Amino acid sequence: MASNKNGNSAPFFSMQKIYLKASSFESPDAAVIFGQDWKPETSLDLNVSHSDVGNGRYEVVLSVAIRAQNAGQPAFVLEVDQAALFQIEGFGEERCREALGAACPAIMFPYLRETVDHLLLKGGYPPLLLAPINFDALYADKQRRSA
Repeated sequence: MASNKNGNSAPFFSMQKIYLKASSFESPDAAVIFGQDWKPETSLDLNVSHSDVGNGRYEVVLSVAIRAQNAGQPAFVLEVDQAALFQIEGFGEERCREALGAACPAIMFPYLRETVDHLLLKGGYPPLLLAPINFDALYADKQRRSA
C-alpha cells in the first residue's frame, strides 16, 4: 500500500475546506405572498456529486433545489451547491466511493442546512429546517439500483 501524505500507509480521511460553490434565490411575487397566510407546499431535490482533483483530493458537491408554493402561487425557488475538499488516501476503491457518496455528504449536510436557512431568512421567509438525511442508506440504495 502506498504512503499517504502523512508518510505512512494508514488510511487517511479529512475535510480540508468547505465552501459555497453556487447559490440562487428567487421570490418574484414576494409582496403578494407576504400578504397571505403562510401554508407552503414545498418540493426538495437533493444530489451528491464528486470529482477527483488529484493527489488524493476530491471535491464533493451537495446540491439542493427547493421550490415552494403558497395558495397555488409560486413563493420561492432556492438552489444551493455546498462544496468541500476532502483528502482521502489509503482506502480501496469501494471504500473510497462509499466515503464520497455517504460520509462526505453527511459531514457537509449541517453546513448546507445553515446556508438554506440563512438565504430564506434574508428573503423574508421563515427558516426551513431540513430533516436529517441518512446518506448511508441513500448510498446503499443507489448501489442496489445500479447493480
